[in-house]
Amino acid sequence: MKGNFFITSESVGNGHPDKVCDQISDAVLDSVLKNDPKGRVACETFISMGLVIVGGEITTTSFIDVHKLVRGVLNGIGYTSPIYGFDANTCAILNAINQQSPDIAQGVDAGGAGDQGIMYGYATNETKELMPLPITLAHKLVKRVEDVRKSKELDYLGPDCKSQVTVEYVDGQPKRIDSVVLACQHTEKILDKTGKKITEKSRNEIINVIAMPIVKNLIDKNTKFYVNQTGKFVVGGPQSDTGVTGRKIVVDTYGGIVPHGGGAFSGKDPTKVDRSAAYAARYISKNVVAAGIAAKCLIQLSYVIGKAEPLSIFVDTFGTGKIEEQKIVELIRKNFDLTPKGIIGMLDLRKPVFQRTAAYGHFGNPAYRWEKTDVAAKLKKDAGI
Repeated sequence: MKGNFFITSESVGNGHPDKVCDQISDAVLDSVLKNDPKGRVACETFISMGLVIVGGEITTTSFIDVHKLVRGVLNGIGYTSPIYGFDANTCAILNAINQQSPDIAQGVDAGGAGDQGIMYGYATNETKELMPLPITLAHKLVKRVEDVRKSKELDYLGPDCKSQVTVEYVDGQPKRIDSVVLACQHTEKILDKTGKKITEKSRNEIINVIAMPIVKNLIDKNTKFYVNQTGKFVVGGPQSDTGVTGRKIVVDTYGGIVPHGGGAFSGKDPTKVDRSAAYAARYISKNVVAAGIAAKCLIQLSYVIGKAEPLSIFVDTFGTGKIEEQKIVELIRKNFDLTPKGIIGMLDLRKPVFQRTAAYGHFGNPAYRWEKTDVAAKLKKDAGI
């Protein structure tokens, strides 16, 4: 894309109510997979003031202590005191888990996809993670909030937070940060005499301690910082907002830079292509870019319940490809098994690795199997470039 334009992405911290729910749902999944790798899980969580509801469909030979698991996740996040409006040790927990429908199971048991749907994967060479810069920075900011909070460097921070970053692009390349938004839950300790807003000292601390280590090389004198723009953020987390699994799907993926499929990820075992095929699409697109076949690569996959092979594979390199998109599709079909069974084996998805994906994005972390670029050399050779 030619000319100057601005792109914005946001992220939320692990104490945001929706992300709390994602982490609980994926903790349930991990608990099942730990003792029953072939267990089926579709787990949803709802959280509100003083209450957690865990529901969905699970088929497993293992036992899950839902109450213990939920309290463990909440304690790990930092909801350990009434001062933050929610206490892991005293909240009510309702277990509403059922068994998976046999009508769905008979299609999945035969090796088919667990549902219909479309899934997207994307990669771009504008960062070392091969992720879009705005969402990469937004994730790093909220992760920095967690690190500073848990280290007590800023001892007034609470678990809930959000970030937003606007990046200016010139001829398709990121050049500078135009604005940074931070909303950080805090105690009353940093309120000014009016009690309606935080002090200027604490605002500057948040900018200098949290934001600057992440953004300092990309800002200029015109970059704008917005910190707790309502004035204060004392009441946060489940006390101020309900949370539900799967409501932060753009945060989970590419920050709105490219399309998102219809399904969320957290709480779903890998037979659900909403999750596993989205991981596969990211894996493929990242290897395409790492191979130098294109500077940007978007992949769409589609499935129907009960059928193993994808119905379609679509590739868009946004004019950056060194070979035609149809040739890339042929390379994908040749080098990747995109049946649910093939994806699970290729990405080793029967292991309890999912709770850690439920905050700060499912893509861009080199620890994840789908972030490897181990097929890039083969793709480059097959492409003849």
